[in-house]
Amino acid sequence: MNGGSDMTLAFELEALQALASPEAVFDDARGWSSYVGVVSAEPTYVVTNFTRKNRVRQDFFSGPRGKRESLESVKAQFDTERHVFVGVSEEDEVLAKEVDWEFLHVDDAAEAAGWAVASEESETAAAEDDTRDDWP
Repeated sequence: MNGGSDMTLAFELEALQALASPEAVFDDARGWSSYVGVVSAEPTYVVTNFTRKNRVRQDFFSGPRGKRESLESVKAQFDTERHVFVGVSEEDEVLAKEVDWEFLHVDDAAEAAGWAVASEESETAAAEDDTRDDWP
């Protein structure tokens, strides 16, 4: 990715889960992005558990909102030259265009940035780890 540092980068949770090392991806992205975060239609605790387990420090996240409202809110709050949404599906691409974000498929982003994509085995393990663990 050849963006400047004046960029807001949003990962769809599923895109972040598709990467072998989300923590390393966020650390790398911070070198050339002003703000990095996660948006998802999943409940807040799912995003929080994933980011906590993977030591991902995000500048923003969806909270109880859906992806559309989150992307609109982030764009209004973070005034950068570029807003890039890394997603996994055609629906993500359509949404990005509708809310005036650039879209990048996670596979293309990984290739451009040199990020490792997770194997199917690690994706299965990650999916099993998405249970709520913040209960006593």
